Amino acid sequence: MNAAIDPVAWSATLLGLFCIAIAIGALRQPGTWRTMVEEIDQSPALKLLCGFVELFIGAVIYLLNPWDANDLLSTVMKVLGGLMMIEALVVMAISDLYFQTWLKNLAALQRLWPAVTLVAGVVLAGAGMMRFG
Repeated sequence: MNAAIDPVAWSATLLGLFCIAIAIGALRQPGTWRTMVEEIDQSPALKLLCGFVELFIGAVIYLLNPWDANDLLSTVMKVLGGLMMIEALVVMAISDLYFQTWLKNLAALQRLWPAVTLVAGVVLAGAGMMRFG
C-alpha cells in the first residue's frame, strides 16, 4: 500500500462530505428524510439493499481505520464503522421496530437531525482534510 495514502483521512473526509451533502438536502427540503424512511419501511427489497450497503460501507470504514488510542480520528472512524455495521444488522433483524422509531423521531426533530448531521460532517471532513499533506 502506498504510504502517501492515508485511509483515515480519506474515509473521514468522504464520510464528512457525504454528511454535509445529505444535511444540506434535508435542510433545503424538510421532510425528505421522513419520506425516505417511509419508502424504505414499505419495501422489503429496499430494506435488504440499504442494510447490505450500510453493512458493506461500515465494514470498509471499520477495516481501513486502525485502532490507535493516540489517534483520535482513527478511533472515531473505527467506532463509526462498527456502529454502522451494528445498525445494518439491526435493520435486517428488526426493521419494523427500528423504522417506526425513526419515523416518530424524524417527525418531532425534523430540523435538528439534519443540523446535527451537518455539524458532524463539517467536523469529520475538516479533521480528515487537515491530515492531507
